[in-house]
Amino acid sequence: MSEYRPPSFGMIPPVVKNILIINVLCYLATITPIGVFILNFGAAHYFDAKGFGIWQFITYGFLHSTRDIFHIVFNMLAVFMFGSQLENFLGSKKFFSYYMITIIGAMVLQEVINAYQVHQLCGSFIPYSQNIVFTDGYALEKVRSIYSTQTVGASGAVFGLLLAFGMLFPESWIFVYFFPIKAKYLVFIYGAIELYMAVQNNPNDNVAHYAHLGGMLFGFILLKVWKIRKPGSYY
Repeated sequence: MSEYRPPSFGMIPPVVKNILIINVLCYLATITPIGVFILNFGAAHYFDAKGFGIWQFITYGFLHSTRDIFHIVFNMLAVFMFGSQLENFLGSKKFFSYYMITIIGAMVLQEVINAYQVHQLCGSFIPYSQNIVFTDGYALEKVRSIYSTQTVGASGAVFGLLLAFGMLFPESWIFVYFFPIKAKYLVFIYGAIELYMAVQNNPNDNVAHYAHLGGMLFGFILLKVWKIRKPGSYY
């Protein structure tokens, strides 16, 4: 049985170590008096919303909720656990590219879904820029919610890492709440849960499920484009 054991902190590969450090420093910065400015500047906004910037497709992935410390704790734990072995296998340069592309890809899918929902509600992707008058109260509130939402977190990249780990080390055992499960099954379960939660479109759900799915989707595409196979596989 192959059991996954994360490395000690002193043996963390360089890219993963720097990702952890940058995220922690960014989190500490957001709990200072200038934290609101940092979040407004770096969090991802809807592309037609006031405050949107193209850089946010990257910066959002290094910011986390200041209202829930477990947001950053669990994300960084996952980066540490899965990212270390993936960086050692892929190499630092390729791992860095993979991580950054899944961050961007996660938000690309989230933005596409948001734009689709806005268009379905009012017939336009940019209703505020076109000064569209809403006659439906539900549509107005939903569009307002999309425009005002700020997305933060490394979760999209984390789901990309989980996908890669499950594809490259499918038989590895991972302990989830003290219960062992093979990596390939864990990926399937998490992916299915995220898809189910995404299509529910619960107005009280503040989780960017499509961003999680976007990280997995772009990660899958990258592994196929790069023709990366699990250890021991041959062409």
